[in-house]
Amino acid sequence: MLAREAHLRKNSLDKDVEMAPTRDGYGMGLVELGEKNDQVVVLCADLSESTRTSKFRDRWPERFVQMGIAEQNMATVAVGLALQGKIPFAATYAVFCPGRNWDQIRVSACYNMVNVNFAGAHSGISVGPDGATHQALEDIAITRVLPNMTVLAPCDMEETRKATLAAADIKGPVYLRFTRSASPVFTSENTIFKVGKAQIFRRGDDAAIVAAGPIVHIAMLAADQLVEKGISCRVINSPSIKPLDEETIERAARECGAVVVGEEHQQAGGLGGAVAELLAKTRPVPIEFVGMPDSFGESGEPEQLMSKYGMDVTGIIKSVRKAVKRKM
Repeated sequence: MLAREAHLRKNSLDKDVEMAPTRDGYGMGLVELGEKNDQVVVLCADLSESTRTSKFRDRWPERFVQMGIAEQNMATVAVGLALQGKIPFAATYAVFCPGRNWDQIRVSACYNMVNVNFAGAHSGISVGPDGATHQALEDIAITRVLPNMTVLAPCDMEETRKATLAAADIKGPVYLRFTRSASPVFTSENTIFKVGKAQIFRRGDDAAIVAAGPIVHIAMLAADQLVEKGISCRVINSPSIKPLDEETIERAARECGAVVVGEEHQQAGGLGGAVAELLAKTRPVPIEFVGMPDSFGESGEPEQLMSKYGMDVTGIIKSVRKAVKRKM
């Protein structure tokens, strides 16, 4: 086992690691913010249990707005509240926010540089049985392209809590992405989270795996297997997709000579696109992409879908081997 820079839980790669949905961290973060600042308000589009905004609603019902199934109205109302000095957090499924209300986010929030926070729950293929209509695999792409927008995709429940706290202090609009299914909680309270920064979770020099969301833990497991086969991987957690930690990723490309990007998102336009755009300009190296291969998802158990579309340990190992072979 190679040394890690970040402070991770001691049992972070064990089978008995704690499991929890990243959305739980969003609910926890909202409650912490509500206790610290009475200007924090929360909006939801008829999914308060699913988005965990119910935790805030139960504590401060007077600061909670149930918008019903009206995502476009929710975005506009959130912007209005922000312009009056409130700190709004608006949440629903990611296929609806930013999917259905992209125009309101673009014009009302981003064009006017408004301090408003949008949260997209149930992102990625691991939504599972809900199927293609509810598996948001394009949300990073459509938010990352917007001027003034910050895009965050934390890797576990604890990091989601920290990202939610950080979002309240960011100038301009924020998109915060989290998942439905339970995933390993492998970061600790001492793991550093900072907007615009990535963290090195594992050292290695043969290839760098840059990932975001719960797939980061899968990358750690893949790196453990690869080192036994003589390939050492640097695993980089990149929860801040915009702004991107260009320095850390450029250094990894320079020192490792090959990069693999992993995410529960279309291979086009997400974190992979951001990394490829950066390295094409500054440090061209072989890059492989682990993500959705230009396809809609389908119904199934999360593990089955992750395996089918190559977003599991086996898929990452194959991509790393391919990237390493290409640099020779």
